Amino acid sequence: MMNKLTMIKTYLDRMKFIKLMVIFLLLFSCTKKEEYEVKSFPTNNGWGYTIAINNKIIIKQTVIPTISAKRSFNSEADALKVGNLVLKRIKQNLSPTVAKKDLFLLEISI
Repeated sequence: MMNKLTMIKTYLDRMKFIKLMVIFLLLFSCTKKEEYEVKSFPTNNGWGYTIAINNKIIIKQTVIPTISAKRSFNSEADALKVGNLVLKRIKQNLSPTVAKKDLFLLEISI
């Protein structure tokens, strides 16, 4: 009789341990997903964009990159095209640098 009680107690202790481990793993293994967002905004003479991760702005671009003149994007669509390209590169752990070739391929008016 004692042997059965000991076995039941051992079984119940193991089940409690397994439940605790499952709860622990669920609580600590769930990593928060990063939320990315590209937004356009008007500037004094055109458009710019921001890139935010988890509501924290990491890039604020007010001028067209790689060109010598400090000009804003002519349209909101142009700003968003470049912003989305930069975000794509960030997500891929690539350099977010924009080259003139990129502006040409995206058909950004300069």
